[in-house]
Amino acid sequence: MSAALRPPLEGVRIVDLTTFLSGPSATQLLGDLGADVIKIESLDGDSSRAIAGPEVDGDSAYFLANNRNKRSIAIDLKSPRGHSVAKRLIAGADVVVENFRPGVTARLGLSPESALAENPRLIWASISGFGQDGPLRDRPAYDMVVQALSGVMSINGHPGAPAARLGIPAGDVVAGLYAVIGILSALHARGESGPGRIIDVSMLRGQLAMLSYQALYASVNDAAPGPQGAAHDSIATYRSFRGGDGREFVVTANTPRMWEELCRTLDVPELIVDERFIDAASRLRNREALWAILEARVATRPAADWVELLTAGSVPVAPVRNVLEALHDARSADDGSLLTVRGAAAEFENVATPIRFVDTAEVEAAYPPALGGDTFELLMDELGYSEIDVQALVDDGVLGSTRITAPAR
Repeated sequence: MSAALRPPLEGVRIVDLTTFLSGPSATQLLGDLGADVIKIESLDGDSSRAIAGPEVDGDSAYFLANNRNKRSIAIDLKSPRGHSVAKRLIAGADVVVENFRPGVTARLGLSPESALAENPRLIWASISGFGQDGPLRDRPAYDMVVQALSGVMSINGHPGAPAARLGIPAGDVVAGLYAVIGILSALHARGESGPGRIIDVSMLRGQLAMLSYQALYASVNDAAPGPQGAAHDSIATYRSFRGGDGREFVVTANTPRMWEELCRTLDVPELIVDERFIDAASRLRNREALWAILEARVATRPAADWVELLTAGSVPVAPVRNVLEALHDARSADDGSLLTVRGAAAEFENVATPIRFVDTAEVEAAYPPALGGDTFELLMDELGYSEIDVQALVDDGVLGSTRITAPAR
């Protein structure tokens, strides 16, 4: 049996200047794919380290969720000596990822243009709320801001209820995913000898792209779609139902065969030949009448019964799980959807990267780094600083480190 292939991004050096969520989620994914991610933090650390909420061994769960497989160095970027350290790290990188507001890196003397002048093969990815240009470029942006401005919130929730934020941080995570796509594309284009390039990812543009067919529906109809609830604009039998026990389940019967099997399973075969529901367009036009019939029927049995019966009939169906139930299912499946991240003093379970490569060595999940926890190793092993020089930078407040003294060599 041949040896496993190396992780696809092994040997790629990432300098991570990101904070909070959109950028850290992107760089975590790159680390999961084998890249060496060096997280440059302020002396106070990534702001997500201080997010209130659940903790693991004193660390914010919010931070831990998005920062595995990285090394941390804490630098005062406004200090000339700190600025010099950062520039040396960037000069040796393949990729820089940052999510400052536009113009901040230039004020810090770390603009992408100057970085590429020194390292022409560098790939620089900027994630911001509204892009590097345009009327909103200087406004602060967070996940819910771009969900609101993109129209995403307006179609979430139920008709007649206020607009609702998606329960997942889609504005952040989607921007992070698009950044990774851009970075991988640029690495491919660069190849062995090509030039680097600058990538501009906007959280707002990412949310607009996620509108998918809803954007075209609005444009063609010249009308804004309303809240979707748990239904579909175009398919009457693509929605949720509530069983007799109050539990919800979803059905996505979107082909003629599925529609007919749904009717037979619910013991309403007469609907198959009912002129009001004879085809998909008719069912959509008369959906309120159809829903009343189907809702009355499914209320006669527990949701789990209908899930079992419809599954047997090859009708796409699923119970509506809460997050704990979904994690339990993933744990029971034991298919690699979850992983355990172990540190020296603590461990936690997290969702794994969903990308799998056959016959490829897996990247062992490294515990998220302590603030400045890799300062000495990075400067001494990567940049050639002496122990005395690094300690002086720490003592002078230019660098932060969780160590009081340098490690024994």
